[in-house]
Amino acid sequence: MDSVQQRFLSLAERLGRQVLGQPQLIERLLIALLADGHLLVEGAPGLAKTRAIRQLGAHLEGSFHRVQFTPDLLPADLTGTEVFRPQDGSFAFHKGPLFHNLILADEINRAPAKVQSALLEAMAERQITVGQTSYRLYDPFLVMATQNPIEQEGTYPLPEAQLDRFLLHVHIDYPGAEVERQILQLARDEARAESNGGLPEAPDFTPISGSELRLARNAVLDLYLADNLQEYLLQLVLATRDPAPWGAELVGWINYGASPRASIALDRCARARAWLAGRDYVTPEDIQQLAFDVLRHRLLLSYEAEAEGITPNRVVSELIARVPVP
Repeated sequence: MDSVQQRFLSLAERLGRQVLGQPQLIERLLIALLADGHLLVEGAPGLAKTRAIRQLGAHLEGSFHRVQFTPDLLPADLTGTEVFRPQDGSFAFHKGPLFHNLILADEINRAPAKVQSALLEAMAERQITVGQTSYRLYDPFLVMATQNPIEQEGTYPLPEAQLDRFLLHVHIDYPGAEVERQILQLARDEARAESNGGLPEAPDFTPISGSELRLARNAVLDLYLADNLQEYLLQLVLATRDPAPWGAELVGWINYGASPRASIALDRCARARAWLAGRDYVTPEDIQQLAFDVLRHRLLLSYEAEAEGITPNRVVSELIARVPVP
């Protein structure tokens, strides 16, 4: 195990002590960082979504910014705008919050479509255009967008075609009783430290640099994936487009399957998961565990399937059960 891999394993362990009850969210955040993609997180309020990405930002060399999406938000509130300078009659560009390394787009479905499009364009192109000038965004650039599944009134659902730009769609749930007891203790300890002047922890972890992250990403890309596992990965994705060989009922469930972006995402994420586990090879479990987060937002189900209560998770489960593992 090389030093960069050990650094990321230490980071995962440290985040696990600071963000209790959400190991899947921590793992998916690190996978998205290593796979150079973005993630959409869906869960009830108060499940440490903001805390998770804020803690990740504290352990990376770079900047973090949170944007609360509201119905009156404008695209320029994200990208920035040109401001007139009367003293010399010129215009100066003032950068918006997208010019940070880690972005939390909180409750993305509360903003109208033109604001969502501005964010999604920046995610895909890694640049923004204001007037006739394009500006490159920082590297790394990771967006974690959140959705509240409880309230739907006054929201603007993301179109299915735009959802495809997210590497992962992660569902999180409430922690167990024992973990919640630990959360209470952690909250008391932090409140006590804040009332005593907010003394920070001893600096026992040096933030991960951009060069270390580039080395880690290259190591993930070079990780061994056997040819038969690559074929298995492709068959899972292809089965969403042509499910007939795997069951007649699946044909009636799926209107549109996953795009080639899903194959690329599943390949990179499976490699990242294996690397974070300290392995130098991908297993079928890596592919199966990530298939839900990679595929659930890329499947468009039929009206009949939705009427029967069929969910994307159910479809992915059926495909995993039916497509043979090599």
